[in-house]
Amino acid sequence: MYRKKNLTVIIPYYKKINFFKKTILSLENQTYKNFKVLIIYDDNNKDDLKKIKKIIKNKKKYQIIVNKKNIGAGESRNKAIRLIKTDYIAFLDADDLWHKDKVRYQIDFMEKKKIMISFTSYNIIGLNGKISNDIIAKNKLSYDDVLKSCDIALSTVMINSKIKRFIKFGETKTKEDYICWLSILRKNINAFGIKKCLSSWRKSNNSLSSDKIQKIIDAFRVYYVYERYNLLFSIYFTLRLSLNYLLKHYLKTEMRV
Repeated sequence: MYRKKNLTVIIPYYKKINFFKKTILSLENQTYKNFKVLIIYDDNNKDDLKKIKKIIKNKKKYQIIVNKKNIGAGESRNKAIRLIKTDYIAFLDADDLWHKDKVRYQIDFMEKKKIMISFTSYNIIGLNGKISNDIIAKNKLSYDDVLKSCDIALSTVMINSKIKRFIKFGETKTKEDYICWLSILRKNINAFGIKKCLSSWRKSNNSLSSDKIQKIIDAFRVYYVYERYNLLFSIYFTLRLSLNYLLKHYLKTEMRV
C-alpha cells in the first residue's frame, strides 16, 4: 500500500554542474519511482541552464524553476514548497547522492510508524573522493536535542506534507536548514532517524557550508533572530553548537575521510 504514496524532491541549483549529473543519476536509479523533481535554478549566470536541460531531457518527472535573481538555497526551497501537492517532500542538494533504496525505505518507515519527519544515516564524500564511515542517525530528536546540536543532514530528510505549513527555511547564507528543523520541532513534533545509510553528502571547497566564520554568524542569528533568545543565551547556544560541531566532525569524521 505504501508504494502509492507520491513524493516531490526539491533541488536548489547554484554552480554544481560538475556533480549534478551524478546527483540526477542517483534519482534515476531509485527503486521507488513514484516521485517528481523540482529544480530551482538560482544562479544569475545562466550558462549551466542549458547543460541542466540537456541532462534531464525527455525526463517528464523533472521541472525547472528559474529564479529571476539569486535568492539563496533557503528561499529557493520555500518557493518550491508552496507549489507542492504530493504526500511527501524530500530535499537533495545538487551535489549530494541518494542510495538506490532511499525513497522506498524512507516512505515505508514513515508510513509504518506514522511519523511526520525522518532523516537517515549518511556518509561523507571527501575532497579526494574517498568515502567516510557512516554517520549514524540518532533514533529520535526533539526540539531541545536539535537546539544543542544539529544532527540532521539536509539531503537525508523527508517530511509528510501534512505539516507543510511548518516548513520554512531561513534567509541566512548557511544554517537555513537548521532554522527549518527547529521551526518544525518547536511544534512538539519529533524527528525520527533511520540507522541505514541511505545518502552521501559531498564536501567541497567552494561550498558556503565550508565558510566557518559565516556559519558562526548564522548560528547566532538562528538563536537570536529566529528563536528569539536573549543575547547571552544566544552567545552561549552558539558556542555550544560550535563545540559540538568540532567534536562531531573533526574528532570523528575528518580522521576517517
